Amino acid sequence: MTPSWKNVREDFPILNQSVNGKPLIYLDNAATSQKPKVVIDGLASFYLKDNANVHRGLHTLSMRSTNAYEGARNRIAEFIAAESPEEIVFTRGTTESINLVAASFGGSQLKAGDVILLTEMEHHSNIVPWQLIAQKTGAKIKYVPVTADEGQLDLSSLDKLLTSEVKIFAFTHVSNTLGTINPVIELCRKAKQVGATTLIDAAQSIGHLPLSVKEIGCDFLCFSGHKMAGVTGIGVLYGKKALLNAMPPWQGGGGMIATVDFDGSTWKPSPERFEAGTPNYADAYALGLSCDYIDSLGRKAIAEHDSRLASLAYNELSKLPGIRLIGPSGARSGLVSFAFKDVHAHDIVTFADQDGIALRGGHHCNQPLMKKLGLTSTTRASFYVYNTDSEIEALVKSLNRIIKFFC
Repeated sequence: MTPSWKNVREDFPILNQSVNGKPLIYLDNAATSQKPKVVIDGLASFYLKDNANVHRGLHTLSMRSTNAYEGARNRIAEFIAAESPEEIVFTRGTTESINLVAASFGGSQLKAGDVILLTEMEHHSNIVPWQLIAQKTGAKIKYVPVTADEGQLDLSSLDKLLTSEVKIFAFTHVSNTLGTINPVIELCRKAKQVGATTLIDAAQSIGHLPLSVKEIGCDFLCFSGHKMAGVTGIGVLYGKKALLNAMPPWQGGGGMIATVDFDGSTWKPSPERFEAGTPNYADAYALGLSCDYIDSLGRKAIAEHDSRLASLAYNELSKLPGIRLIGPSGARSGLVSFAFKDVHAHDIVTFADQDGIALRGGHHCNQPLMKKLGLTSTTRASFYVYNTDSEIEALVKSLNRIIKFFC
């Protein structure tokens, strides 16, 4: 059953306000999504009733808190179709998850001459950690090209790049600038044929598309809560259990040890091995509530809603004089990036804000991709469950005003 998107909008209290005297139109969802009242209230209730440190406490509040924390781990394992909750490691977000894999798995497995394969559309969070570990290990980084016209991966070059030298193939599911949805099942299948370990950056897909790690066949998958109607400061690293248990700890401290002596220590298995110190148990609980909320709407319905809005925006924006639309002209995720030759993206965002419209302008942590496209920045409109057709009409009207002012 398709949700009533008008009613969905009422679930998000922040949208019921004006900005610069205009109704707020929030089109910056690729940066962070807004939070439904059920998640906000659930987190507040946790702090009001159940807050206590987890795992080692024997009193009632600690046991309640531990049950909520581990319950969230179970819920997220179910949400992404992981084999077991032991494959779910809580982190601060996508960036920390990728850094953990790069430092622990990459640091222990890579050697000089090995290849780390990335793509030209990667976010800085899926480039810089690999650069750091490549410098330490002597591994080399190579990139799958992106086509300049449609912003798709040039899969014709993949067979030449994806060789037995590749030990790690890390790539995004959905591009945060292009809106491209990559064929992750095919990429993981090809990587497996040459023995490469795969990592998927799912930051832009986790709250928007149906997602099953079992179906995809990846080794690692990373995402953030704040982009999927969740709170900030919590994220997830999914990893196959055998891989996680073979990896050395990334940080040391309480909670991740089996034994400690003055002369050395031993480690617990995953996931505790990678959750040193007091974990972010309250926000993990809230992330489980976000999974519940998303599934109450239906991920297939969300994907269809976002894709339809993106297609509508792409078609309407293409009619504007002097605009350059970035990424695929066909199927895409729920975002559209664009540029005007003589108008900087920051000016567009500033002027749109006067009309109550929240956009994102800049390089979107995609500087290498921008250079490939001959750009320094773009303006990005990104959509989620609470956005409407009328908001796209308002965006077009605002951009027409901006064009008349600058051009």
